[in-house]
Amino acid sequence: MRSEKATKGSKRAGHRSLFHALGFSPEDLQRPLIGIVNAFSEIVPGHAHLGELCQAAKLGVASAGGTPVEFPAIGVCDGIAMGHEGMKYSLPSRELVADSIEAMATGHAFDGLVLIPNCDKIVPGMLMAAARVNIPAVVVSGGPMQAGRHNGKDISLSALFEASGAFEAGLIDQAELSRLEQAACPGCGSCAGLFTANTMNCLAEALGMALPGNGTIPAAYSGARKMLAKAAGRVILDLVKKDLKPRDIMTLEAFKNAITVDMAIGGSTNTVLHLPAIAREAGLELPLELFDAISAQTPYITKLSPGGKHHMQDLNEAGGIAAVMRELAAKGLINEGLATVSGSVGERIKDAVNRNPDILRHADAPYRATGGIAIMRGNLAPDGGVVKESAVREDMLVFTGTAKVFDSEEAAVEAISRRAVSDGDVVVIRYEGPRGGTGMREMLSPTALITGMGLKVALLTDGRFSGATQGACIGHIGPEAMVGGPIALVRDGDAIAIDIPGRRLELKVSPEELEQRKAAWRAPEPKIKTGYLSRYARLVSDAKYGAALN
Repeated sequence: MRSEKATKGSKRAGHRSLFHALGFSPEDLQRPLIGIVNAFSEIVPGHAHLGELCQAAKLGVASAGGTPVEFPAIGVCDGIAMGHEGMKYSLPSRELVADSIEAMATGHAFDGLVLIPNCDKIVPGMLMAAARVNIPAVVVSGGPMQAGRHNGKDISLSALFEASGAFEAGLIDQAELSRLEQAACPGCGSCAGLFTANTMNCLAEALGMALPGNGTIPAAYSGARKMLAKAAGRVILDLVKKDLKPRDIMTLEAFKNAITVDMAIGGSTNTVLHLPAIAREAGLELPLELFDAISAQTPYITKLSPGGKHHMQDLNEAGGIAAVMRELAAKGLINEGLATVSGSVGERIKDAVNRNPDILRHADAPYRATGGIAIMRGNLAPDGGVVKESAVREDMLVFTGTAKVFDSEEAAVEAISRRAVSDGDVVVIRYEGPRGGTGMREMLSPTALITGMGLKVALLTDGRFSGATQGACIGHIGPEAMVGGPIALVRDGDAIAIDIPGRRLELKVSPEELEQRKAAWRAPEPKIKTGYLSRYARLVSDAKYGAALN
């Protein structure tokens, strides 16, 4: 056992005395030492209940003959951080999660890890750590929030951000806005739509690093989630016994399975950052072309918010990710022979049933023949851009408009709020990339304002979008403005052509004019010059590599 480095032999008497000070008996130290990484906090609704799941996981570990040891992980709530400088810390916090788990797991010689996250950057951060330290590990998340109810309809957090735009446009009054506030988020869990947190929890399952049900069993189903956590606690001892490690599970073929599921369910565009960053820790590369190739052959079979009216609880009732994978496997799109933390993929999904084809369509009768995410190329995005095609209106899939350029999210929000943006415009928000932002902020505030105000405009950014974003919103545009990418050269009044089915994003300016603008361009001063974000900006990779630290 790895823990014997810290617990066995006469030279470790001092080490054992420190364990005894914590209440561990000599017998406890003869069993596998299992780290229970608990992301509980009182500021993140998705994490408020994780203490209960942690206790359940400990029971599972102990019942299977291990010694559980809890330690914490941080988490930023993207919804609370949205629209102000706090969002600059969201994506960079992923690296802090991964680094801190590496330090704790290696520093204390754990034999295995049970990883208990729930929200946006914490799930990929924990998976990055698992791949990096490469000791047996299993993920068990907190589960999705149930949808709220308002005027007889299911709603979620995205409805509130869009309601802000409706209020600014005079479409609803303050009383209606307040009623929506009270209704949208009825309890703990990761926000109810197929936003980034729920997408990543589903993909942890598709990757094979989490048990079936991890992505879709609602947080409010506390009994079911505790049973899942107990099962994860038992499973980790089996993984330790077999020495089955994350890199044995998270192979290139497993990532292809996960991307296929991502495209089939229309997941968040943030997966195009997180999956490459996780793969990189496992010594693998996931180029943008792979996402586009898989999208081209994968049917889009469930239409969840923000792309549709259903929420995670509906997908759970329809059979969850196992049923999604069973539908895809029937079309030969899933590799069933791969290992997971609990048997092979094929063993997991053989008994899965699609219980509601109105929510989860059969793969031979999809909403659309191709997947939910598209990778854009063109003279405005030589390194690519990402759009959630499944959440774009049909009349915006091909669109040419006039550029309205802003050098920060705040400037764009102010202009949209005072109605300086009109139908037919293409809003360009730049210097919000990994280096320029710093931290590649999500742009839910401007996109939700646009949706709520009913504007027919597109939005382009070298930043990124919330999983709750809908509309013709293309993010991750690279190279980013801070390094002189073409998005830095766009001027007000330029024509921009968007062809999402054709995967093209073009700035209608001559090559000669662009060369002149490039020669005159100078990099601006960094927005942040001290602290963690300053270090992050100096070390971060491009978005096409997952915006991970080099």
